[in-house]
Amino acid sequence: MTFSMTGFAAIEKPLNNVSLLLELRAVNSRYLDLHFKLDESLRSFEPIIRELIGQHLSRGKIECKINLIQRAQSNLSLQLDEQLMQKLAVIGAQAQQHFPLGQALSIADVLRWPGVVQTEVLGQEGLIEDVKNLLNQGLQDLNASRAREGEKLKLMVLERLSQIEVLVDQVKPLLPELSKDYQAKLKAKLQESLMNIDPERVAQELVLFAQRIDVDEELSRMTAHMSEVKRILASDIPAGKRLDFLMQEFNREANTLGSKSVSVKTTQVSMELKVLIEQMREQIQNIE
Repeated sequence: MTFSMTGFAAIEKPLNNVSLLLELRAVNSRYLDLHFKLDESLRSFEPIIRELIGQHLSRGKIECKINLIQRAQSNLSLQLDEQLMQKLAVIGAQAQQHFPLGQALSIADVLRWPGVVQTEVLGQEGLIEDVKNLLNQGLQDLNASRAREGEKLKLMVLERLSQIEVLVDQVKPLLPELSKDYQAKLKAKLQESLMNIDPERVAQELVLFAQRIDVDEELSRMTAHMSEVKRILASDIPAGKRLDFLMQEFNREANTLGSKSVSVKTTQVSMELKVLIEQMREQIQNIE
């Protein structure tokens, strides 16, 4: 299956008193490039998260964002940190001595102080299992998104290959015709300068011309490249780097065809081939 390196997935999982929110974004990259935006309480899980992502993905720039969202607290068990409140009372009294005209800490100020009001805390072992399950589901959704996009890229590449096949089939019958045209032009040119035409000289010139414009080898290699692209797209192996290499080979053959061209027709075909190859190459940059 052909996978795009572009995809997105978002999942929310409710727990006892919080919700885990996962977002995965993927764009193209030469290598597997991981970026994390984790809730402070989840930072210790980064190595495990990194390993899980590496088991599912091989290329792409991946942004993984996981947040713990506090849910409605009507059903939560609330507790007060008495030791912290005692410390705040002592500190408040000491500060009051230095600033007698200042306003003392109110009960509302104390309750708003970070850590004074405590809610039920999830155990780390249970939380990591929830994160792993959520991440596995998110990666499945991300890969499903990448597979859908990859199928579109695959169809586009195959469509361009079909157009290239048509152009290659157009070039092959032109070669004998070009040789005949050149033979006629050569004879006319020699007739202008010589009264007696040397058939051996004409034959030599024709051989040199045939060698110079012979693109049968390039066309054969291009046909072989097309077969290889189809084989790779039909397989389950990561295709991006292999296809990118083949695009370089395609372009080399198209350039050679253009350099050997002696007619407007073959020059036009060479230019059209380059356009199609570039269109394929741009899309292949997004294939894993």
